[in-house]
Amino acid sequence: MPTEPPPAHAVTVVMPDGQTLTARLIEREQVPGGWRYLVGIAVWRNTDQGAVEAAEYRVWLDPSAQVKPIEGVSYDDVPRRLLPPPPTYPDPGPGEPWGWVLEKLPQRGRGPAESVLHVSDCPEAPAGAPVLKLEAALTAAENPRVRTCTVCRAATELDPLLRGFGHEDD
Repeated sequence: MPTEPPPAHAVTVVMPDGQTLTARLIEREQVPGGWRYLVGIAVWRNTDQGAVEAAEYRVWLDPSAQVKPIEGVSYDDVPRRLLPPPPTYPDPGPGEPWGWVLEKLPQRGRGPAESVLHVSDCPEAPAGAPVLKLEAALTAAENPRVRTCTVCRAATELDPLLRGFGHEDD
C-alpha cells in the first residue's frame, strides 16, 4: 500500500519529553536571535456543551531545537516576516558638529516637561538645537524626565554607558 505524501507545510515538532508529532508550519518570523516558527498542532478539546471537537493549538517554537523539516516538503511559500533593516543616517558633512541634541516636548498637565535626547543627525531631532557632547548628553539622559530616542542611535549609544559604567570617574 503506497504511503500518502505529508500534508503541505508539515513539520516534525519535538516535544519536551523527546516525543515527536506532526504539525503545520504557519509562519516564520525573524527575531534578533535568529528565527521562530509558528506551528499549528492538531489537538482535541472539550466544548462548553461537553462534546469533544478537533482544534488547532498554535505556538511559536525555536526551529533549531523544537521544529524539524520533513523530507520532500517545500516551505518556500510559508509566510516569512523579516526584521526591518536598521535605519541609516548620513554622516555629518565636514565642519558639521556631531553629538546629541535635546528636544523639549510640550508640557502636559502640571508636571515638569519631558524631553527626548537624539543623535544630532536624527530625522526627529529639532532643527537648530544646540549640540551636546558626551558628558552633557549623559548628564541629560540621567534625568528621569528625559528619554533617549529609539528612532536614532541615541538609545543604543547612551543607554549602555548609563547602565554599565559610571561616567563620573572619566
